[in-house]
Amino acid sequence: MEEPPQTLDDIDYDLPPMSIAQTPLVERDGARLLVDRGDGADHRLVRDLPELLEPGDLLVVNDTRVLPARLPLRRDTGGAVEVLLLEEHDDGRWEALVRPSKRLGPGSVVTAAGLSVEIGEDLGEGRRRVRLDPGDRVLLEVLHEVGLPPLPPYIENQIDDPERYQTVFADRPVSAAAPTAGLHLTDTVLARLRDRGIEIATVELAVGLDTFRPVQVDRLDDHVMHSEWYSVPADTIARIETAERVVAVGTTTVRALETWATTGESEGRSRIFIRRPYHWQVVDVLMTNFHLPRSTLLCLVDAFVGPRWRDLYAEALAAGYRFLSFGDAMLLGIDGDTWAVRGGSG
Repeated sequence: MEEPPQTLDDIDYDLPPMSIAQTPLVERDGARLLVDRGDGADHRLVRDLPELLEPGDLLVVNDTRVLPARLPLRRDTGGAVEVLLLEEHDDGRWEALVRPSKRLGPGSVVTAAGLSVEIGEDLGEGRRRVRLDPGDRVLLEVLHEVGLPPLPPYIENQIDDPERYQTVFADRPVSAAAPTAGLHLTDTVLARLRDRGIEIATVELAVGLDTFRPVQVDRLDDHVMHSEWYSVPADTIARIETAERVVAVGTTTVRALETWATTGESEGRSRIFIRRPYHWQVVDVLMTNFHLPRSTLLCLVDAFVGPRWRDLYAEALAAGYRFLSFGDAMLLGIDGDTWAVRGGSG
């Protein structure tokens, strides 16, 4: 058995810039779907998913909604400042990425129409505590007027329709990034899944800082995961107990499910770093996008299918698949052929 990844080089690959999707497809479910068969792969479309799964399967999605969290603001001198909201804390303040952070001392105030942001203490890595003041208006309304979708830095331009960075089942606005595998699903695909006897359940994981931060240490043992809030509803837990297989849509769904199974807590903070060898508890099949080199998400894929991910990624690149957030997807474990070490039921 090949040794698991130990260093950044072990989860690295060459991603040509031309392979990074810059815009979403016109039809969400028209995205390509690379189906791993263990000894090869099929090339399908996301709209084929109902025929690829079986009655009795449970499809689990992350129904978090993305905040308009990227705030273009100004200092009183006119200088531009960008605040990227990450998470609201119990005291009403937010954790945020601030640029340029070093030029803004605690107590600095930056503004946009209808919104004032006070910059607080330095949390390291460009993160600051901030306090938002929308005046006498509802904060979320002001954010929708002022803020932009928090697209990843490799997306060069904003998109025309912000809803294309939301899933069709998005619910509570708490995330700083989209659960991107879910972007491919449509109401039509979901209805066809139900018609085939495939149930659909939800979890919530507030996508946070690790989506924006690459691994910055050479040894994977030294990487510290930032925590993200998650919740696995009681209804979802009950459905998992009776499902033939659990099909997770996206790595954020995986993190929520496996954190619940590992800790026994149905909600809380997830700090789980899934890498091989990993004792899988819940997820049997994984639908996921293609991920950045040197990322914890690629470690998770490696934990699921082993080093075979390199062959799958190479085949996808050779076939012209679109990579990353607005790109195509892959379906792993559909034939039960994974490297996953199975534990008991969650």
